[in-house]
Amino acid sequence: PAAAQSSSMEGAPRIQAEGASEHKGDLAREAIIVGALAVSDLVKTTLGPKGMDKILQSASSPDGAITITNDGATILKSVAVDNAAAKILIEIAQVQDREVGDGTTSVCVLAGELLRQAERLLAQKLHPQTIIDGWREATNVAHDALQAATIDHGNDEKALRTDLMNIARTTLSSKVLSDHKDFFANMAVDAVLRLKGKIDLEAIHIVKKPGGSLRDSFLDEGFILDKQIGVRQPKRIENARILVANTPMDTDKVKIYGMQVKTDSVEKVAALEKAEKAKMENKCERILAHNINVFVNRQLIYNQAEQIFAKNGVMAIEHADFDGIERLALVTGGDIVSTFDSPDKVRLGECKLIEEIMIGEDRLIHFSGVALGEACTVVLRGASMHILDEAERSLHDALCVVSQAVHETRTTFGGGCAESIMAKAVDELAAKTSGKKQLAMEAFARALRQLPSIIADNAGFDATQLVSELRAAHSQGQSTAGIDLDKGEIGDMQSLGITESFKVKQQVLLSAAEAAEMVLRVDDLIRCAPRQREDMHH
Repeated sequence: PAAAQSSSMEGAPRIQAEGASEHKGDLAREAIIVGALAVSDLVKTTLGPKGMDKILQSASSPDGAITITNDGATILKSVAVDNAAAKILIEIAQVQDREVGDGTTSVCVLAGELLRQAERLLAQKLHPQTIIDGWREATNVAHDALQAATIDHGNDEKALRTDLMNIARTTLSSKVLSDHKDFFANMAVDAVLRLKGKIDLEAIHIVKKPGGSLRDSFLDEGFILDKQIGVRQPKRIENARILVANTPMDTDKVKIYGMQVKTDSVEKVAALEKAEKAKMENKCERILAHNINVFVNRQLIYNQAEQIFAKNGVMAIEHADFDGIERLALVTGGDIVSTFDSPDKVRLGECKLIEEIMIGEDRLIHFSGVALGEACTVVLRGASMHILDEAERSLHDALCVVSQAVHETRTTFGGGCAESIMAKAVDELAAKTSGKKQLAMEAFARALRQLPSIIADNAGFDATQLVSELRAAHSQGQSTAGIDLDKGEIGDMQSLGITESFKVKQQVLLSAAEAAEMVLRVDDLIRCAPRQREDMHH
């Protein structure tokens, strides 16, 4: 019979192209869930204040550049995967990073834990749609419980600042800056409150300078540009009128590529050079006609133009990278200009004082009293570029979360407290639900409880003991109980000030549930045949 079966299989019509493959039903689901769990386990150890770091080494760059980080989004962005579900998890982590800035690891781990529970339910022959129905109800109940447990200090400015400080501390406690979290939390809150309610973080510029220690970092009111002022030009200008431009200022060569000039005398070459110099002088005069005393250009400024500016007492700054001039135009309120024929239509940037400052060994240009009063610069100092890169990522997370919290002022408690509240609500719903959906709801609650368990595990404590104590505490009505990871016991999150933004928690819950549901719906996995390289030698 086996032989007969195989011959009938060979006779079956083949629909896909040569090299394509297809997995159906449980096989497809298994193949996909395995990938999602692998990605979730990859970032699991970085979760929480005692999470570990990962070293990511680039094989493609010649110097084998390395990144040391425990930021979920950075790790996942750098990992090349070939599994559909793994890509879905990586995508939700990146959306989390863009939307709220923090909770990237949590969202990935929660989605992974939901799928781990789903795998067990599928083995018990539950239908995926039954699981999804149960999960949807569980998600709604968990969301309602989370909303009910929030605290809002939006109308009390002093209490709101305390909340923002606590949120920034909680975000930074799982990063490289955890030793100096009070210092950097204060910096992040000051920088965001300067924005007066705007969410756009473009006005906060971060400059990294190796040297000194992380404690030497500071927040500067104004804008710092990491460039030098031209030779023999004023090093300090008050009441600056700034023209921000993106134009070539190096036209002392013939700019038509591949062109050859044949002349029969040296005089004609000299005439050609003279014409070029005159063209450059004319351009500089058109720029000076804008009545400016500072000229910032994205491209190089060659010697002749530099001399003309120096003679006219204009400070010229060259090669301010595109990111730099876009931000400079934003904070000084000027336009980025490429042609200089109509000075009356150009909006110049304004600034009270521009001067050269020293940070460590380097000279930088400091703009103070800029038109956009909320602009500021954070200067990060540290032992090496790796530490500074990670410090920048950590601070960026804190800035994102705090800027979101200024708008959505509701907060919840961290340390596994919010997850326990949600799991308790889902458990209560499961107890009232009859049928197979009850199993799916219980699985959802178990997945939520895995988050405090992983946080305790990463800190080296007995996770089972702590999570059962936490569950008991919540059942007895201690709704602010969570895991105190400094002492390894159950503590009161309110008095410890372990606060998280409601928006972050909400996004983690909803994104993870949606992603896990999406993976569960799959019952067929079709891989297309790789495209064959056509033979070029005809």
